[in-house]
Amino acid sequence: MIKSTGKISFILFFLIGVFAFSQEKKKFFSTQNVLAKIIPNDKFDFWVLVHNNYGKNEELKTSGAKKDYMPQFSGFNITPTEDSFYYIVYSKGGKINYITEIAGLKDFIGKVDNPEEAALSAVLDGYIIDEQFVNVAGNYYEDKTNYYLDLGKVTSKECPYEKKHFTLTVNKTTSQISNVKENGTYIELYTKKCPNNPRLLKIEKKEEPKDEPKKKPIKKRK
Repeated sequence: MIKSTGKISFILFFLIGVFAFSQEKKKFFSTQNVLAKIIPNDKFDFWVLVHNNYGKNEELKTSGAKKDYMPQFSGFNITPTEDSFYYIVYSKGGKINYITEIAGLKDFIGKVDNPEEAALSAVLDGYIIDEQFVNVAGNYYEDKTNYYLDLGKVTSKECPYEKKHFTLTVNKTTSQISNVKENGTYIELYTKKCPNNPRLLKIEKKEEPKDEPKKKPIKKRK
């Protein structure tokens, strides 16, 4: 009986350990790594992902027999704070095409094949992979059915500037977002010019010091 109980306990602890390990979150460390995991839905003769940084083009990923193409002077960003940009060149039926806007990624990606593509699909819906805060807005875990993405979103560009983080459930079969859970605000920035700056409001609420009553001059006896 004792041996049976011990075996059951071992199995339970083992299953709990496996479950905990499977729920371990992995981080999207950089935009380049996320984009480099793209697997196009269509079959192309050739395609290349290019990163333009201060006018210098770097090919991050190539597939197929390389063809000549024209360098682009504009492209898309995944992270709003980036000064550089990306673009994709692909050849289909011998014709060279360019993707320089983020909306063009949707058809190029097609069905979601991995968590990185799931994150890029969410970016098209207004979410962000926040490289500066990957612990709250740039990570994921997965199970057999879904990807669970922790991403950010700029919810206010007015005073105060605000970002919130969300957990998105993306179905692996349909590639659709089936659930969105809001986890709260993780950035709230005020400036001196913000009319709703809490510090300024506290100062305004302070009572002004009352003037002390003026003392009457003492009359001297003659």
